[in-house]
Amino acid sequence: MSAIEVEHIAKSFGAQCAVSDVSFTVEPGEIFGLLGPNGAGKTTSIRIILDIFKPDAGRVAVLGGPMNEAKKARIGYLPEERGLYQDQRLDRVLVYLATLKGLSTTEAQRRIGSWLERFDLASHSKKKIKELSKGMQQKAQLISTLVHQPALVIIDEPFSALDPVNTQMVKDLLREERDRGTVVVMCTHQMHQVEELCDRLVLIHQGQAMLYGALNDIRRRYAGHAVNVRALADLPADIPGVAAITKNNGDTRLDLLPGATPQAVLQDLVTRGLPLEMFEIAMPTLDEIFIQVVKGQEAAA
Repeated sequence: MSAIEVEHIAKSFGAQCAVSDVSFTVEPGEIFGLLGPNGAGKTTSIRIILDIFKPDAGRVAVLGGPMNEAKKARIGYLPEERGLYQDQRLDRVLVYLATLKGLSTTEAQRRIGSWLERFDLASHSKKKIKELSKGMQQKAQLISTLVHQPALVIIDEPFSALDPVNTQMVKDLLREERDRGTVVVMCTHQMHQVEELCDRLVLIHQGQAMLYGALNDIRRRYAGHAVNVRALADLPADIPGVAAITKNNGDTRLDLLPGATPQAVLQDLVTRGLPLEMFEIAMPTLDEIFIQVVKGQEAAA
């Protein structure tokens, strides 16, 4: 049974179409990426999944069926906008939000104490929310999202305002949640974060799903006929089977001629005695794939 099933959803606000015929599923045991540029329709799709917005068309099933109040208690949602009570103390806000998810006050205080220690917020627990930095507030929202041990976590731009150390800590936390059995949906425009964390993804652009599937399958689908090489000496200009040589920040990209194979190129370089540090099939980044897909859509239009 899929954790989330989205079938042909559409949503407009007046004359503005936010989502148009988007479909995807999220499976148990994965971190799923819902990605696209700002204004693509990601947040609207999330709000439809959470039953905040009703779709104009289509169907959504969450944790086996339609959304209800019992299921909402099993979901952790981190919105992009900060929604904590600015004039209240951090510890009181977190305990209050945890009780809304069904925890007793005593249990909420116990769990939150552990989370505050983990996120280096224990010494700030008596401060008002407005006295905390943006990064601290983001960590506080993450605590409120996870404290009740939800079965499904939906996080919208989870790394906003976090420094590199805290970004890595959150990445490790999301992997832990996945390994614990939590379904994680990560909504972001930062495609390099999706490449690092997500098992599968859907890429939305102008309200439409442009890419959908396993990350590695998508990258292979859009991979060109090229290899990346890092050598300790200059590459020869006459490598058989190579159409073009492009240097890029210490590495070199070799675009291959039709019919040439990476194995043959590698054999040639080894035979010449060239010292190699790296030789790998050139796989496109999600940014490169997105640009390629969007340009193809614009050309078709």
